Amino acid sequence: MNELNTFITKNIRPIEMIGVLMRIFSLSLVSWLGEDSPFLFVWVFNTCDAVLLSWTSILKKDNAYTLLNVFWIGVGLIGILRASGII
Repeated sequence: MNELNTFITKNIRPIEMIGVLMRIFSLSLVSWLGEDSPFLFVWVFNTCDAVLLSWTSILKKDNAYTLLNVFWIGVGLIGILRASGII
């Protein structure tokens, strides 16, 4: 785990950019496709970017962005459950 944190810390800017681009892509997909959006894919993809961005913000000790992205993980998990018909 320490090696992974070291890797992420050394490459934090590009990793954050990947997370931000993932979020832009997933939310744009919903905007463009509306009701025809693949909602389960969007929620899974959006939750993955929230995990990535939470991890980077935790390593940077950025409490505001950690809270924001951990919140998005929770929203994403609910979205995944709803899109898959579990709730």
